[in-house]
Amino acid sequence: MSLRLTLIMLAALMACAMATVAAQHKARKLFVELQREQGRAKQLEIEWGQLQLEQGTWATHARIERIASRELSMKLPVAARIEVIPPLGEGAKP
Repeated sequence: MSLRLTLIMLAALMACAMATVAAQHKARKLFVELQREQGRAKQLEIEWGQLQLEQGTWATHARIERIASRELSMKLPVAARIEVIPPLGEGAKP
């Protein structure tokens, strides 16, 4: 083999080795980023569950009734003033 061919092959080998190292490094960085994002997704799922529980607590009938009576001074009307309106549908006339 000539010296020139040997140098060309050595340069090609070095380029392939450097490309392999760069690809492995990038793959490791992406894997670490994936792990981080999966952890973040788990945290967001936990937060979502907590927010759903909190929403359920804030929307309970007893809480709304308490706020209506204490803070808004709302009271149930007397029975004579309550009117029940049937929904439109089966057998109802518009």
